[in-house]
Amino acid sequence: MLWDNFVSEAKNATFLFYRDFMEYHHDRFDDYSLILFKKDKPIALFPANIHENKVYSHQGLTYGGILVTENLKLRDVATCFQMILDDLKENNIQQLHIKQLPTIYSPLPTDELQYLLFTLEAKLTRRDALSIINMQQRPKVSKDRIAGNKRAIKHNLVVKEVHEFDDFWNQILISNLQKKHDAKPVHSLEEITKLKMSFPDKIRQFNVYKDEKIVAGTTIFDTKYVAHSQYISGNEDKNTLGSLDFLHLYLLNEVFQDKMYFDFGISNENQGKNINEGLHYWKEGFGARTITQDFYEIDVQNSPKLDTIFI
Repeated sequence: MLWDNFVSEAKNATFLFYRDFMEYHHDRFDDYSLILFKKDKPIALFPANIHENKVYSHQGLTYGGILVTENLKLRDVATCFQMILDDLKENNIQQLHIKQLPTIYSPLPTDELQYLLFTLEAKLTRRDALSIINMQQRPKVSKDRIAGNKRAIKHNLVVKEVHEFDDFWNQILISNLQKKHDAKPVHSLEEITKLKMSFPDKIRQFNVYKDEKIVAGTTIFDTKYVAHSQYISGNEDKNTLGSLDFLHLYLLNEVFQDKMYFDFGISNENQGKNINEGLHYWKEGFGARTITQDFYEIDVQNSPKLDTIFI
């Protein structure tokens, strides 16, 4: 982290913040991340990048929003957000594009930002649909997923947790994304390996093998309350083998059964306006239900509206 770029102090001299501290994705994004302090203690974090004179909740990260300490009150959250907007205004940046943190990733209610976006007349620009399982109240698994699991057992498939990503990236994931979506993984093999080194217990790789050959896998981001499948992919025989059904029932029943939630991620395409029906149906077969993640555009010139909230 680069904390040497001091930016500003609030009028009451109790708030200050630093800019540009994220080294991750530095080669692909022009960082504009902020960390905010109150009386020398960090109280809020805003991962962000700048592109074409617009600031975004970091486009290289899955989730966004402003992360705040658990004791921060609404007035302080409003002050932090106004400082961010004032900084953008001072640097002649007209728009802030912010994505919300999905509610399941916070142990406490965190709709302060949602309220502030309302007061700022923020424009909803995108809404993604995430498939989530409440692990404490799991619905029944569908007959299709059970049938897939039985096929996998019949084919003698095996799930292994591994510490390297090379086989999954090079033999399964990259080629599938290229063929189906003409796309690449958000994380390169080098980046995901670096993340694993930095967070060895939080980035986990589970592969499925048939006769010692990899046939499917998923990369899990393991947080305190949520296990999130960041990447899910199988070879061309995945439906015949039932490999992905087998893998995820193993994860749900054996590995992450004590989590609060399991997050399959989005099935959206076209900037959230469409849903891959087959993929979404597959996730719902495990008992997943839908929550949303919203994206907003804020006119920085509307920042004075935050001055009129408290009466």
